[in-house]
Amino acid sequence: MIKVTDLKKSFNRTEVLKGINFEVNDGEVVVIIGPSGSGKSTMLRCLNFLERPDSGLIQIGDQTVDASTAKRSDINRLRLQTSMVFQHYNLFKNKTALQNVAHALIVSKKMKKSDAFEKSRALLKEVGLSDKEDNYPVALSGGQQQRVGIARALAVSPYAILFDEPTSSLDPEWVGEVLRVIARIAEERKTMVIVTHEMEFAREIADRVVFMADGFVVEEGTPEEIFDHPKNERTKKFLQSYRNSSARREAALQATEQFVSPEAP
Repeated sequence: MIKVTDLKKSFNRTEVLKGINFEVNDGEVVVIIGPSGSGKSTMLRCLNFLERPDSGLIQIGDQTVDASTAKRSDINRLRLQTSMVFQHYNLFKNKTALQNVAHALIVSKKMKKSDAFEKSRALLKEVGLSDKEDNYPVALSGGQQQRVGIARALAVSPYAILFDEPTSSLDPEWVGEVLRVIARIAEERKTMVIVTHEMEFAREIADRVVFMADGFVVEEGTPEEIFDHPKNERTKKFLQSYRNSSARREAALQATEQFVSPEAP
C-alpha cells in the first residue's frame, strides 16, 4: 500500500501542496490528473524525497516516514520501495541502453555484471528494444529512450513505479508506443502512480483517478465516476476545458488536412 497523509510542501512562501491525502492499494494503478500548476509532479517527487516535503506521513510498502523528522537512513529505505520514470528520460548519455538498465542492478543491488546484463536484456526485450541494446541515447528516438527508462525502472523490482508525465516530452508519433508499454505493465498488476495529461489513456488504464487542483486532492473515484459523473464543480470545469481544447485541436487538424489535400472540383 501507498498511503499519504497531510502532505505539505512550500517553495519559499508559495504553498504548493496544502495537505494531500490519498491511498494506493497493492497492484492498483492510480492516475493523477489536474491542471498545470496543481502540484501533481511535486507530489509525486515528494513520495521518494526527490523533493523533501515540509510535513506529512508517507507509507510505501512496509516503510513509513514522517517527513518533518526523516533521517537520511529513513529516506533511503523509503526510496528502495519505488522506481521513477521521468519526463525527460534522465538516461546516462555515456552508457548504452543495456548499460543504462543494468547500472542500478550493478551499483545498488550488487549484482554480477553477467547476471545484470542478462536481466537487462530480458527487460529491453519486454519493452520492444532487443535490437537497440548497444545504442547510446543520442541514437535513440524519444520514445525509445523513454522505454529504456521504463526498463530501468522495472529492473530493480520496486514495490511501486512512479511515472511523472512520461509522454509530455515526446513527439506525438512516439506517444502511443510508450503508453502501450505502460499498459502492458499495468496488466501485470504492478502498483503504479501515474501523473499524466493523457485523459483517454487515464480512462483506459486507471483503477482509480485522483483529480488535483490548487494544491489539494479535490475528487477521486473510478474512471467512470470522474470522467462521466464528476461531482465537484472544479473537476467538471477542468474536464470541460479539456474537451473543448481537444475539439479545437481536432477541428484545426481537419482544416489543415482540407487545406493540404483539397477535394477535386
